[in-house]
Amino acid sequence: MSDEITAVDEKEVVSRNFIEQEIDKDLENGVYKNIMTRFPPEPNGYLHLGHAKSILLNYGLAKKYNGTFNLRFDDTNPVKEDTEFIEAIKRDVEWICGEEKIDNIYFASDYFDEMYESAVKLIKKGKAYVDDLSAEQIREYRGTLTEPGKNSPYRDRSIEENLDLFVRMKNGEFEDGSKVLRAKIDMSSPNINMRDPVIYRVAHIPHHNTGDKWCIYPMYDFAHPIEDAVEGISHSICTLEFEDHRPLYDWVVRELGYEIPPRQIEFAKMYVTNVITGKRYIKKLVDDGIVDGWDDPRLVSLAALRRRGYTSDSIKMLMDMVGVSKAQSSIDYAMLEYCIREDLKLKKQRMMAVLDPVKLVITNYPKGQMEYLDVPNNQENPDMGTRKVPFSGELYIERDDFMIEPPKKYFRLFPGNEVRLMSAYFVKCEEYFTDADGKVTEIHCTYDPETKSGLGFTGRKVKGTIHWVCADTAVCADVYLYENLVDEEKGVYNEDGSINLNPDSCRVLRDCLVEPALSEAGPGDSFQFLRQGYFCVDTKNYSKDRLVFNRIVSQKSSYKPVLNN
Repeated sequence: MSDEITAVDEKEVVSRNFIEQEIDKDLENGVYKNIMTRFPPEPNGYLHLGHAKSILLNYGLAKKYNGTFNLRFDDTNPVKEDTEFIEAIKRDVEWICGEEKIDNIYFASDYFDEMYESAVKLIKKGKAYVDDLSAEQIREYRGTLTEPGKNSPYRDRSIEENLDLFVRMKNGEFEDGSKVLRAKIDMSSPNINMRDPVIYRVAHIPHHNTGDKWCIYPMYDFAHPIEDAVEGISHSICTLEFEDHRPLYDWVVRELGYEIPPRQIEFAKMYVTNVITGKRYIKKLVDDGIVDGWDDPRLVSLAALRRRGYTSDSIKMLMDMVGVSKAQSSIDYAMLEYCIREDLKLKKQRMMAVLDPVKLVITNYPKGQMEYLDVPNNQENPDMGTRKVPFSGELYIERDDFMIEPPKKYFRLFPGNEVRLMSAYFVKCEEYFTDADGKVTEIHCTYDPETKSGLGFTGRKVKGTIHWVCADTAVCADVYLYENLVDEEKGVYNEDGSINLNPDSCRVLRDCLVEPALSEAGPGDSFQFLRQGYFCVDTKNYSKDRLVFNRIVSQKSSYKPVLNN
């Protein structure tokens, strides 16, 4: 009996989300032999945090089932698309997938010839017709959620006439908006998407990939299932807003007779509170110069998060915590901050940086002497070892680590009080000096050489420990302190649709001082600044002559994650 219990206890428990359960069924039933997924962004802007969920889900499913993952650009609308966005999306997808090069890169425009032939096939089957109604008239004819639509007066054109008109559309004989090709399905369908949807429109616009070859372009709902079918996608994983479009997706692949049609499955989007993800809003912020491009660290585009210092591992951790479901939900931005702290805390060196410096002079320290102290790189991870940090009788400390008249339970430096300088000595404040405005300009202390860290001093205790940098070797740096771009108390948008901007979303601190080891840091390198938070070297404003750090996240938060069971 005990052996049976042990066997049960040791058996691996495998948890599957609802999409994986459906894939398992399809494999067991022989619907598909191989799993192939795709991430299909439209190249009309930069990817944001919400897209990361779809990327990681599709990429992860392909990996889990030893399948194939495609990155495919749905470039069917040349009006808004740009090669800048294509290159940015490639970088983002490779980064979020773990720096692995994505080889399977495709474009919807690769299949324009096949899409055109598919449209011709539908016309010949009597399943599509050319319509002369204007866009406004088509909307009027479509009906409402409670009233059926009515047939277009052009719905019963002959196959021959439709073929002729469609060829002439392709040949550029008609102006934009004058004619469209519509699928002939059912104008009384309870699903409005099935009421003879437009599948091709005239648009005399050059395309980034095909140039001037085409002046007609397929609509997304027609193009997407064809792209999936041509590539051999087994499961087309998309967000819930496409659930009502699934009947049309299935209609297209069925009417075109694909032998192994792809299957569409929907999941819930991830909404993040008090952030801006809408491309048109971000574009306006960029165009108006309110933010420093699509990668401004206050945004939640993947490029912005990467520039700010977030890691792909932290975003993966967030997605694991959120999980995959059909229930719409929102998460707090603090959840992402929790993930980056958890990811970095055992990986990054803990360095000393003074953001608002005031000079501290140790009056009894030997003049002109400098020593090098052993400082742990990460107190929580001894395997990271130690480094040598210069120390002398003239230092800089944080201005708020000294107060002339401290409140109760203030354990840092004040007149007559003794504190430990981190990894160094006890110092006692003997006097201080101020300018004409009463601002402290210099603090004078004495030190006790017997209290050097590592010597095992067991005498008196001190309650406060403060960090410092050596005045002779400190390196100057600019530090950018980022907060939410949105005024969280007022919400994201005003009644007129404008954004409630936080006027303090970016504060720049000049002439901060950091320990000399940081002078070797390069773009994107990240560290913990002791008692301050996590920071990285900015990749855009980096200069060998001037260090620029972005605050990734502050040191601590009261946020406690609620993990999925």
